[in-house]
Amino acid sequence: MLRDNFRHKGKRQQLVNIIKKKGVTDEKVLNAINKIPRHLFMDSSFEDHAYQDKAFPIAADQTISQPYTVAFQTELLEVSKDDTVLEIGTGSGYQTAVLCELGARVYSIERQRELYRKTSKFLQKIGYRPKQLSFGDGYKGWPEYAPFDKIIVTAGAPFLPKRLLGQLKVGGKMVIPIGKEVQIMTMFTRKSDTEFDKKEFGNFRFVPLLEDKN
Repeated sequence: MLRDNFRHKGKRQQLVNIIKKKGVTDEKVLNAINKIPRHLFMDSSFEDHAYQDKAFPIAADQTISQPYTVAFQTELLEVSKDDTVLEIGTGSGYQTAVLCELGARVYSIERQRELYRKTSKFLQKIGYRPKQLSFGDGYKGWPEYAPFDKIIVTAGAPFLPKRLLGQLKVGGKMVIPIGKEVQIMTMFTRKSDTEFDKKEFGNFRFVPLLEDKN
């Protein structure tokens, strides 16, 4: 049973206030966080953890990202309605839902088969319909649907996957955490066929972005 009651909504509002205090100002992003029932993305026995601003373990040794991190990455992307967005690492589908809520056309890749199956069904059940979900290797991107307006990577990449940069439109942005133990949130903006602008936004911790499918 998918419940979303006044108590959940109140906790979401408190979570939005915490994220605002940490510096996220984009009203569209904050509204998306306020609207999406994050507790439904977690096992019901962990419902009390859903609206704390922290990451939490889910299936297949993955995590549902910290709400602040989701909001921060999404704000950096500057998603407009109808943008085509490639998401690397569908995971629980929470970030996917945020992008859908912003009106993006989302293409999302997950390399854990168990998560891919579960999340594909679950997102539809709660009314979020990304354009395409795929079970595959995120390092390769999705050349069939490229170029993308925006690319978001939701796992820590030990190095910059060049193929992903190649799938950005000119003027497009990619937000990716790069590093091994600790990652630096990095944004690339494509200036021309060969030029990219690079900006860094501090340290984060993500589960690693793994190559190959399992």
